[in-house]
Amino acid sequence: MEQLGRLPLFVLMIGIAGMMMLIPAAYAAVTHYHDISRMFLFSGALLLVLAALLGVATTGGKIGGGTHGRSVLATMLGTFVVLPLALGMPLALALPDTGLYNAWWEMVSCLTTTGATLYAADMLAPPLHLWRSLVGWMGGLFILVTAAAILAPLKVGGFEILASPYARTERFTRLPEGGDGRPRSAAQMLSMAGRSSTPAMQALRMLRLVGPYYAGLTLALWVLLLLAGDPGLLALSRAMGTLSTSGISPVAGGIGVGSGLVGEFLVFAFLILALSRRFWPGGGELKASELLRDDPEIRLGLGVVVLVSAALFIRHFFATIDITTVENSLPTGMFLSLKHAAVATWGGLFNAMSFLTTTGWNSIDWQGARSWSGLQSPGLLLAGLAIMGGGVATTAGGVKLLRVYALARQSQRELERIVHPASIAGGGVTARRLRGEGAYLAFIFFMLFAISVSVTVLLISIHQIEFDTAVMLSVSALTNTGPLASTIALTPSFEASAGIASNPWEGWSGLALLPKTVLAGAMIVGRLETLAILALLTPDFWRR
Repeated sequence: MEQLGRLPLFVLMIGIAGMMMLIPAAYAAVTHYHDISRMFLFSGALLLVLAALLGVATTGGKIGGGTHGRSVLATMLGTFVVLPLALGMPLALALPDTGLYNAWWEMVSCLTTTGATLYAADMLAPPLHLWRSLVGWMGGLFILVTAAAILAPLKVGGFEILASPYARTERFTRLPEGGDGRPRSAAQMLSMAGRSSTPAMQALRMLRLVGPYYAGLTLALWVLLLLAGDPGLLALSRAMGTLSTSGISPVAGGIGVGSGLVGEFLVFAFLILALSRRFWPGGGELKASELLRDDPEIRLGLGVVVLVSAALFIRHFFATIDITTVENSLPTGMFLSLKHAAVATWGGLFNAMSFLTTTGWNSIDWQGARSWSGLQSPGLLLAGLAIMGGGVATTAGGVKLLRVYALARQSQRELERIVHPASIAGGGVTARRLRGEGAYLAFIFFMLFAISVSVTVLLISIHQIEFDTAVMLSVSALTNTGPLASTIALTPSFEASAGIASNPWEGWSGLALLPKTVLAGAMIVGRLETLAILALLTPDFWRR
């Protein structure tokens, strides 16, 4: 462990990617895709050799490749930009007409857990579907590990909401004393911690904590989906796509195509893990309450899911009543409406949870609810859920629930001050911080997110893409919710192709080079978050 911790984090990621390629290589060999098996085997061996050579080359340098905070953010940015080139080698070899660029784009989408794809599901071989799911699963694990090991000490990525501003504390406790008898400052303590542990060491320690939980829950959901009736590859892809919230699937259609309603209930239950970091190890710094039932992210997330499903049910119900009461008697119309009420309610519940956690899967009852009422799919509502996002430091994307909660508490407090100007708000240290600096930082992030959407729409509209298509593609990329683009009827573009296996009707593969590159950058920005990207642009980062 100590020897691995001395290596740069990027070198470790290359080695892990090489080892993971052996899994689809073995699967392809078993399923008689021998050519694809050799491609994965050779690519994995090449990455392992490259990781070994880079490890030897960096052994004599500075331990960990630098421990400065912003250099670690640059490493994470490089991981999402450069590593997909290595991950896309087997895909480019297996699909010779797709090219390395399209393979890189596909791997960026998978690694950032976006789940957008350039290819038709029935045109890819099963080992390639397995590799896409594995990359998305690794991307989710990478976020869980680096969020607690790297972003938390830097107070970015959502940890700034509950962090003590300007390194001050609201409790009167003495700092530990140094050798000269004087208390050390917080900056000195942080510097000592940085010298004693490299980012790679911190990531490996967190991997030992989070990895068993992540892998164990994936295995458990895989077994449960198998028992519910899903085939092996489909169940595994669903399990990995649920835990990583990537929404990657080897088949088109609803989530319960094989396992039915039981499979959807299982996926729904495991998606709750994306509402709060407290379900995972290393989430102690984000606990806004001591008790689980008082957790603001969980309460807000579940409340939004219930509210949205209720709104969809009422919308469908009254639309159907107007139709059925004209053609039938009132009792018959009421009976037909109530008969499908449970179906529509469950379809709304599942889709609300799926898009709130930025997974983007549809229920098998979602189409039934739309057909029942005769109304179009509320794509704008689902886009709003994706923008809100899941829990901070989880695999979900979006603005995040804790930031929305901080803004809501600040708004509530301002309304209280209008009615009672002399009132004093309580709630303790955490509540005051959320209403104060937390709401201020959340508002800044929300404005940066809105600017990011505007800039992305502007850049991809250079190629005369229709406005609604450009907006939906931009929101899908920035919230890391690739399936969101399919919730409305996009105008397809045929300016480019990803090969014979591409699917331009989904709105991604037919885009020209510039829009696709901009959307890939938007996926990376949405995954790392804008505040972390801006931290790399400060003058301190470039000053020696």
